[in-house]
Amino acid sequence: MIARLILSTVAVAITAYFMDSVTIEPWWVAVIVAVVLGAINSVVRPVVKFFSFPINVLTLGLFTFVINGLMVLLCAWLIKGFIVEDLWAAILFSIILACVNWVLNLMFGKDD
Repeated sequence: MIARLILSTVAVAITAYFMDSVTIEPWWVAVIVAVVLGAINSVVRPVVKFFSFPINVLTLGLFTFVINGLMVLLCAWLIKGFIVEDLWAAILFSIILACVNWVLNLMFGKDD
């Protein structure tokens, strides 16, 4: 669990570093963002996906990107020091974060 938290924190920090529209200040806020984003994705996101199912079907699943961006915006709203400029930046952040997380888990993650 600690290893996953460290990998998620590093992924959040790397993603924010490469995006001008996302700011994390000070550095330890990345740990809080990783925890809160994980909690939001575990609790809030499934409920939102359930209620947005018809829109998701109509858009052939592309609305999921919007949902992910909204979860990032919710996290930014909850955490002082995590600033995301707009929905497009949040969507891009969620896409890049997923890719960075995937690469880090390939490199350092252990098989479950």
